[in-house]
Amino acid sequence: MSEREIGVADIGGTHARFAIACVAGGCVRALGPAAVLRVADYPSFADAWRAFAAEAPGPTLRAAALAVACPVRGDELKLTNSPWRLRPAALAAELGVEQLTIVNDFGAIGHAVAQLAPEDFALVCGPRRAPPRPGAVSVIGPGTGLGVALTLLDRDSHRVIETEAGHFGFAPRDAFEDALLARLRRKFGRVSTERILSGPGLAEIRAALPGAEAAPGPADDKALWEAALSGADPLSRAALERFCAGLGAFAGDIALAHGADALVLAGALSARLADLLPHTDFANSLTAKGRFAAMMAAMPVWRIVHPQPGLFGAAAAFAARPD
Repeated sequence: MSEREIGVADIGGTHARFAIACVAGGCVRALGPAAVLRVADYPSFADAWRAFAAEAPGPTLRAAALAVACPVRGDELKLTNSPWRLRPAALAAELGVEQLTIVNDFGAIGHAVAQLAPEDFALVCGPRRAPPRPGAVSVIGPGTGLGVALTLLDRDSHRVIETEAGHFGFAPRDAFEDALLARLRRKFGRVSTERILSGPGLAEIRAALPGAEAAPGPADDKALWEAALSGADPLSRAALERFCAGLGAFAGDIALAHGADALVLAGALSARLADLLPHTDFANSLTAKGRFAAMMAAMPVWRIVHPQPGLFGAAAAFAARPD
């Protein structure tokens, strides 16, 4: 079981993160420190890769694994919120590598879930029980969008199914959410869950609350989230509590759809919500599934606390590929 060093990248709209990973025997053995480059500083991903590789210690990299913020389909990949375009058929030659694995960024999180250590997770609610092998894990991450993946665990292997389930139609649960849906339907036509349970969605929730017209909120999403998390603006805080309850309801629906044995939250917003979630209706909304309430209450919900799950997941995806 020989160890191998590969280059890994997690490519977003604003930043691209790079690292050296060591893989062997189908597993990630080590992940080096991350180098963070600004997308705007490089004309193409290949240029950013060469800048990273030039500073990387050790021998020339001959293999790479990339997590990209877009669906991995077709002859050309257009990254969300980025001018970079990747052409998978030609990319290995551009990077100077012999082997290349490309996965969706949230698919990479699904791969990470299968291989991260127990200390890389923190319990959110439910019993303190690791996902069984074999078993199914629903992976959900609110951020700029709403990512969803399914990780299928076998005894000694795993498989990840990348999905676009964040684009499920929004399902209201009460009169307020009925009104929120009607408001957003006038604005967007079809209303996906991502329109509400994502970073920009908090403003939509706040705008629908009683009294919002008389008390305009912070000017941008960043300030709105800060005001909501700190409690400095009561309406923003009320919107955030609604957001957490909605996230719990959606997570429970996804777990039911997947037949999941466990659920994992990922992403920067999940980390920001970590201290707040136990004091909201997140858990109650997650388990409020009628005849399946007891089953849902027995399902553990974890949060990833590893600092670079995207990079780790890209390495895990490469390690899991058949030889």
